[in-house]
Amino acid sequence: MREIVLATRNPGKLAEMGEIAAEFGIRLLPLPDDVAMPEETGTTYLENARLKARAGCAATGLAVLADDSGIEVDSLGGAPGVYSARFSGEGATDARNNALLLERLGQTRQRSARYRAVLVLTSREGEWTAQDTWEGEILKEPRGQGGFGYDPLFLVPELGCASAELTREEKSRHSHRGKALRRLLGLVQDA
Repeated sequence: MREIVLATRNPGKLAEMGEIAAEFGIRLLPLPDDVAMPEETGTTYLENARLKARAGCAATGLAVLADDSGIEVDSLGGAPGVYSARFSGEGATDARNNALLLERLGQTRQRSARYRAVLVLTSREGEWTAQDTWEGEILKEPRGQGGFGYDPLFLVPELGCASAELTREEKSRHSHRGKALRRLLGLVQDA
């Protein structure tokens, strides 16, 4: 089984993406504790994912997979977007980010949104990228106990539930990150 380092310290992402990678005969390894990730100074998801993948590859000498993802709310002009993880400022947490999103939306009726994920895999052999989206709406209050980030507020209309109410397998099939990762690993297999 081929091994790739995942440039994150988020255990939810590692578990979620690790299951998909296993479908391709790839084992995702956690980022070593001694590898520092650069600040996400990019203004796009691609720039941030590339920063992390290249820094991780340079530090470890191994193939490194990085993602940058966020939620884009139409009535907020696409915000929080690339700033989703730090939407509520320094020391942001999922709970604070979700509370701020609900505050900003208030009673707005237009609640359409999408998750977007951009992935970059950097190795000595080259660099591959893939991206995808997941369309939905923002709920008026959190639902479900699963997932992470904005999942308790993200309604999946065709399934009639919040992303946080899905099993990890269901989320993997439908999510922006799951679709982008399958696309990326397919490209790598074909290379």
